[in-house]
Amino acid sequence: MNRKTFLKRVAQISVLGLFPALYSWKVEPFWVDFVQRKLPVKNLPKSLDGKIVMQISDLHVGDRFDWNFLIETFQEAKRFKPDFVVYTGDYVNSGTTEEQNALTTVMENCVLGTTATLGILGNHDYGNNWKDFECADQICEILEDRGITMLRNARQEAAGLNFIGFDDLWSPRFQPSEIMKEYDPSKANIVLCHNPDACDLNIWNGYQGWILSGHTHGGQCRIPGIITPVLPVKNKKYISGEIDLEDGRMLYINRAIGHSFQVRFMVRPEITVFTLTQA
Repeated sequence: MNRKTFLKRVAQISVLGLFPALYSWKVEPFWVDFVQRKLPVKNLPKSLDGKIVMQISDLHVGDRFDWNFLIETFQEAKRFKPDFVVYTGDYVNSGTTEEQNALTTVMENCVLGTTATLGILGNHDYGNNWKDFECADQICEILEDRGITMLRNARQEAAGLNFIGFDDLWSPRFQPSEIMKEYDPSKANIVLCHNPDACDLNIWNGYQGWILSGHTHGGQCRIPGIITPVLPVKNKKYISGEIDLEDGRMLYINRAIGHSFQVRFMVRPEITVFTLTQA
C-alpha cells in the first residue's frame, strides 16, 4: 500500500467513525417517534372505545439542548387530536429560575386533551437532591396555569376513565399507599408513575391494569440485546416499551421526548399515541 492509498483509507475510516457521532448528536435526538399502539383497559366504557390517550414524558427543559424543538414537536403532536393527554414527569433538568421561565414558554404551546389533561412530577422537578419543595410547587403552578391537572398521590376521573397519579419515587412526597387504598377494581383505571422502579414496591393493593412511566429515556444510547450503559433504575429490565409484570399489571415505559444530554443512539425520542380499547 503506497502513501496515497494509505491516507485515502485513513480518511475513509475517519469519515465512517465521524458519522455515528454526528448522527447521535445532531439527528436522532430530534427525530421524534410517534409510537401508535392500542391500550386495552378493563371496564372501559363503550363511549371511550377508540379514543386517544397521548403520553408525553421527560421534557427536560434546560440548557443541554435547544428546547424549541419541543414546541415544534407539540405542534406536530396536536394533529392526532388526543382526547386525553398525560405528562409523566421531569419537565425541567435542574429546576432553576431560568429553566422555569423557559418551561413557561414551552408549555404555552403544550398539547391538551379535548377531554382531560393530567400530569405527575418526576425527580428532576424537585431540583437539587430531589428535595426542593418550592421548585416542585412552582412547576405544578406553571403546568396548572396551562390547563394541566397535576396528580400528586391523587386521582382524577374523566369521562369514565380513572387516572391515579403518584408523586415521584425519589421525592419526599412519594406516598402512594393512601391513594391505592381507594383503588376500585370496578373502574377503568390507569396509573401514572414516573419511575418504573415503584412497580416492585408493596404499594399496589391488588391493582390490575396499566402503569404509564418514563424516567429511563430508554437509556438514550443502546445496542438492543447487547448493552444499555446508562439506566437510572434498580430493575434493569425496565428499559422501555411494554412489560408484562405477570400479576395483572402491564407497564409501559415511554422513551422520553427530551434528553438529559443531547445524545441518542438507537433510542429515538418518543411520544406515545394510545388508542383505548375494551380489554
